[in-house]
Amino acid sequence: MDEASPRAVLDRLIRERGTSYGALSGLLGRNPAYIQQYVKRGTPRKLDEEDRRKIARFLGVDEQLLRAAEDMAPIAAMGRAAGREHVLIPVPRLSLGASAGAGTLDEDERAADAIGFNERWLRDLGGRPDSLSIIRVDGESMAPTLSDGDDIMVDRSDGAERLRDGIYVLRLEDSLMVKRIALTLKKGRFSVRSDNSAYPDWEDVAPQSVSIVGRVIWAGRRIS
Repeated sequence: MDEASPRAVLDRLIRERGTSYGALSGLLGRNPAYIQQYVKRGTPRKLDEEDRRKIARFLGVDEQLLRAAEDMAPIAAMGRAAGREHVLIPVPRLSLGASAGAGTLDEDERAADAIGFNERWLRDLGGRPDSLSIIRVDGESMAPTLSDGDDIMVDRSDGAERLRDGIYVLRLEDSLMVKRIALTLKKGRFSVRSDNSAYPDWEDVAPQSVSIVGRVIWAGRRIS
């Protein structure tokens, strides 16, 4: 693939922004393999103008980068010239929910769409842009902190190695859950708690019985 072609530029942008073919395909309302086929197989021959505009806006780049091959200045240099505070990072929103049973955070397989966030804002949250995913909260076990249907951003790079008090997505007893973790006085042990007192807690949990997926660093909800 010619490194100056729009396909090569898009492929590089996808990797640099930490997103995926499936996430961008979902953004366009296309089948999950649409962008991968465009980049890898040359089908379609070119992107529709509206699709190209949506992708460029989402990636925070000039649409011309995806339109023509004449001027292929390095993406990092272009970002500095434009001001990194204006760059949007697409964070995949996955087709699964916490407390929805066994699942994975696999962007290419499960991405429904993506949401663009300001890069500097994401870093201020403490998240690593290439390790972020958004999933849905299922159920009321974390109410009032989190409600059924809320979107939560999970930092998969912040897991068991840096475990501390906070809200995490984890796998416990074959279910994917969002719960509050509280460290105990026993070294290496912790409690898994529900903010809603109507739901159970697990005290004095051994680390090997739980798989920590990542730390929840942001939540959003619809106000009706």
